[in-house]
Amino acid sequence: MGPKHFVIGKHSHINRGCLLDARGSLVIGDNVSISHKVNIVTGGHDYNSREFVLRHQPIIIDDYVWIGVGCTILQGVHIGKGAVVCAGAVVCKDVESFSVVAGVPAKKIGERKQELDYHCSWDIPLT
Repeated sequence: MGPKHFVIGKHSHINRGCLLDARGSLVIGDNVSISHKVNIVTGGHDYNSREFVLRHQPIIIDDYVWIGVGCTILQGVHIGKGAVVCAGAVVCKDVESFSVVAGVPAKKIGERKQELDYHCSWDIPLT
């Protein structure tokens, strides 16, 4: 949704079955791996609004991020460089660079080494 607001960097890859909502702006950096069935949602409704107002906020995913199978990334989130989002996590707050987060809601459970030098080596960014 909203492809004109979608930017994807070099050597990044998005696997099958993902929902990409870029209506509020979705920026994915270089060397990002997004696993199967990930939901990235920049929109949401104000549940206190009488008119159920729709609001959008950008999502930014920095370089070398790995997002595990079945995660949900919600509007307004910034995922820092080298972070890992473990399978099934729901991310509703910013994730610090090189942090490992897991759970619902996602919470920090560890740190990732900072010496990263790889490319996601698929021929096309979407499979």
